[in-house]
Amino acid sequence: MQEEKILLSSPHMGTEEIKNIQEAFATNWVAPVGPFINQFEKNLSEYTQVKHAAVVNSGTAAIHLALRILEVGPDDVVLCQSFTFIGSSNPVTYQNAVPVFIDSEKETWNMCPEALETAIKYHLNKGKTPKAIIVVHLYGVPAKMKEITAIADRYEIPIIEDAAEALGSTIDGKACGSFGKFGILSFNGNKIITTSGGGALLSNDENAITQARFLATQAKDTAPHYEHSILGYNYRMSNISAAIGVGQLQVLKDRVKARRENHDFYKKIFGGVEGVEFLKEPQGFYSNRWLSCILIDQPKNPNLSPEPFRKHLERNNIESRPLWKPMHMQPLYKDALYFGGKVSEQLFQKGLCLPSGSNLTSDEKERIKKSIHSFLSK
Repeated sequence: MQEEKILLSSPHMGTEEIKNIQEAFATNWVAPVGPFINQFEKNLSEYTQVKHAAVVNSGTAAIHLALRILEVGPDDVVLCQSFTFIGSSNPVTYQNAVPVFIDSEKETWNMCPEALETAIKYHLNKGKTPKAIIVVHLYGVPAKMKEITAIADRYEIPIIEDAAEALGSTIDGKACGSFGKFGILSFNGNKIITTSGGGALLSNDENAITQARFLATQAKDTAPHYEHSILGYNYRMSNISAAIGVGQLQVLKDRVKARRENHDFYKKIFGGVEGVEFLKEPQGFYSNRWLSCILIDQPKNPNLSPEPFRKHLERNNIESRPLWKPMHMQPLYKDALYFGGKVSEQLFQKGLCLPSGSNLTSDEKERIKKSIHSFLSK
């Protein structure tokens, strides 16, 4: 009989979440309004030290709202990190704007500041100022925000900071999601904390968050009847989901600790194995280690390559996954402009994400360890 599947990153509930859900039911706050929504927004604001937060039904929705508030529209250029999940860039297309993709740098795997500035200068020479920059903190490792922010400020381009994978990560003690005009969080089921599905928009601009809440509730005007003057969306988070989030946020510190321990677990397993590299933390950077990832340099170790390794784990009912396929390589965006070299393409070719759930048991870790050793010993 096959053993139970070990997932890449499964939800991990604490003890307060069910109490909060029961309270929401008992008080009949089961709609997309209620006290847990207010509490979750307040708690997120306090945790990230960003003045205002609006919770919504996904991180993608939060990015879309940020673009709307920045008045990104048809034919506007938005500079996007290429090496990421498609939810970072699709909202640009929702607005009939033009996503332009930027390569990664090798140290953090995130947006390359040099390639970013090259793209800005290219468009300025064409008489077009990009309307926004969407930078991502991938796998929980912060991007080089000091350099990126300096470039954005120099050209007066607002930053949308996608911290969907980086809640709990910091740069010099400052929370990811707090560096840009807008910060984005995700509470999808695979994230470090979850509301089953959900996201948040962060900003120090109170008017912007007020506008986000308005747009997220179908842009309903103040009237006794349903009156709509502009296009809005049904992007609200339910009070029940927020109730889960309030409980999850209380255990975030423990979840980060467990994820970082997973990373150390894999470093120990692969210690001394030629051709295996891990994503390091630059000085002053602190990663939540949402996913533990490796790069495999096959020329250094011809017997080790990502896809056969992934299939070996799969045969042992252990889930792993290639690193993100860059957006400029996706069929959907095959005609998009791209600036940079081959870093993101090489990461996709060489990388693998390993099981990283904060609820991995000691028995599951032992299974993973044995499976890895059996592959390495071939």
